Amino acid sequence: MTALDYLVLIIYFLGMAGIGLWAMRKIKKQEDFFMGGRGFGKLLQTFAAFGAGTGSADPINTASTSFRSGLSGMWSVMYWLFVTPVYWISGVWYRRMRHLTLGDWFVERYESKPLGVAYSIFGLLFYIVYMAMLFTAIGKFTSVMFEVDTIVFLGMTMKIEQVLVGLIAVIVAVYGVLGGITAAYWTDLIQGVCIVVLSILLLPFGLNALVAEFGDPETMGMMDGFRIMHEQVPASQFAIVGTSSASEFPLYRIAAIVFINIVGAVVMPHFIVTGGGSAKTEFNARVGFVTGNLLKRFCTVGWAITALIALALFADNAELVADPDKVWGMASKELLGPGLVGLMLACLLAALMSSADCYMLVCSGLVVRNIYAAYINDEATDQQYIRLGRIIGVVIIVCAVLMSWKMNDVYGQLKLTWIVQVAFAAPFWLGLFWRGATRIGAWCAIAYCALVFFLIPFIAPMVAPDLRSNPRFTLANERVVSTEMRAAAPSDVRKGAARKVGDEIEVSTTSGGKLIYFTGTLDDEGKASGNFKIDYLLYDIVGMDLTKKSNAMLDTLSLLPKVILPFLIMILVSLFTRKNSRPALDRYYVKMKTPVLPDPAEDRVELEKSYADPGRFDHRKLFPNSSLEIQIPTREDWVGFVLTIAACFGVIGLVMLVAGIGG
Repeated sequence: MTALDYLVLIIYFLGMAGIGLWAMRKIKKQEDFFMGGRGFGKLLQTFAAFGAGTGSADPINTASTSFRSGLSGMWSVMYWLFVTPVYWISGVWYRRMRHLTLGDWFVERYESKPLGVAYSIFGLLFYIVYMAMLFTAIGKFTSVMFEVDTIVFLGMTMKIEQVLVGLIAVIVAVYGVLGGITAAYWTDLIQGVCIVVLSILLLPFGLNALVAEFGDPETMGMMDGFRIMHEQVPASQFAIVGTSSASEFPLYRIAAIVFINIVGAVVMPHFIVTGGGSAKTEFNARVGFVTGNLLKRFCTVGWAITALIALALFADNAELVADPDKVWGMASKELLGPGLVGLMLACLLAALMSSADCYMLVCSGLVVRNIYAAYINDEATDQQYIRLGRIIGVVIIVCAVLMSWKMNDVYGQLKLTWIVQVAFAAPFWLGLFWRGATRIGAWCAIAYCALVFFLIPFIAPMVAPDLRSNPRFTLANERVVSTEMRAAAPSDVRKGAARKVGDEIEVSTTSGGKLIYFTGTLDDEGKASGNFKIDYLLYDIVGMDLTKKSNAMLDTLSLLPKVILPFLIMILVSLFTRKNSRPALDRYYVKMKTPVLPDPAEDRVELEKSYADPGRFDHRKLFPNSSLEIQIPTREDWVGFVLTIAACFGVIGLVMLVAGIGG
């Protein structure tokens, strides 16, 4: 890092803090702080969805998994691509809710303030973990960028990444806590541009580095770097779907990840804000939500290609082989010049801050609306609620920073978030479309998730320590060695796998040997470490031999009970428990069918018409005279949905096109 790099960072930090102070003057009431007055158009909604959904962990995660698994590693982030068509439909839901938090929605639908509290606790825990992942990614990056590992700060010896993460947290708190969601959206617009720059910044430098390292700069241009990349890296690394038994991302694994995120993503607390709740119109909500997320997918293409360039350049780098999370940092350090390194770091900070500011404010809203106002003081002034929201925001950031100092596996943290969000998925989906969904059914589904996903896996080995040494539960899947014969690529020679390019070599990949029922490993005494995976007992009961399954298949099988069983439990319990009151259900469902008008006064008048006539929109029910509240899709629904699917396949086509250049 040079003086010019530090200057770039200082200018960036001052600019973001200034926006927060400017936006602070516009905040007069809760809706201004948490929703920006619900007056945002397509542009700000687009970059809000893009910024909130694009964190500092994304390029680092993509580079890490692509360095390990080739182009198929992009699915560690690209899995969101085929979730995007659902956003065209769900953007309307969040706007028609007309709430400040999703906790408010659970309270209204199930007539239960405690359910709002439970959702708020879920939201707090989810975002503390998620923001910790973002901070961890920044730590991985900075650990490579700086020449020193530690620094004395306030009389304490701290790692350099810890100091930087603390500084980032201060800036996030200043412009997010003071300026509210308006400041967050304006900075998302600026930071969105930074993230796009981040996504393509390394490509020209990396391609030129390939020419300089393995070609002739006098006779070759930058585009020749693509051909050199194909020469240096084995062809198998350019497959967009893993094909070997050791692959992290075979097709069935990708499908399972997409499925669990379609089910679970809709209950992510910030979606009621960036997913459309803060938009001026329903169409703005849809366009912003879909466009912002598609923009992120295009950026993922750049991240994955950059990882392949890094694989060609640093295939024999022992540090990266040991910890691929450092690939993005190493590439930035080695390829970028003075000032550009600072710009790259500023762009990564932009990616973190554009997500953290939104998450922090959403957490504040959950505590203020669904805990403080619901149980402590429902007569506080807007200024008191805003002041408390700011305090909560700071606390959330502090907790995330502290957790980031304790965690060190970016991809592992990401996989944890896939599971956490499913806890409230069944009550949301069933409550959205089925009048028969009951409060007790919702509690049973949530209790099941809490017990099976979190409590039992942690507590069971403590209550029954013999589990750790029981031969039945210390089984591992079979270790499988896959071999293929191919011509040696230059990267194979540099790693010592062959003496010269073109030699026929045997390439072996090993998978398996992974404990089935525990998250850890066996010690010398044959005792397993980690948490107990109780959900695998279901497969044991039906006689499935899990020892024959690959690592990717085991991970896939673990997702299915987490998605399906909560729905089955809630449906079964709801059939035999008391339904919510008819007036409350009528009021809720007719509100969700009433289109939003941009003018708040006119929208209130339209709502009163609906409340006076709960059957106003029953002629649009897909299943008339039933308890299913599914509307007949409109032309706008169908056209937008189909076009979004086409755009998704267009992104895949772009990946194949770019990856095929020079091949």
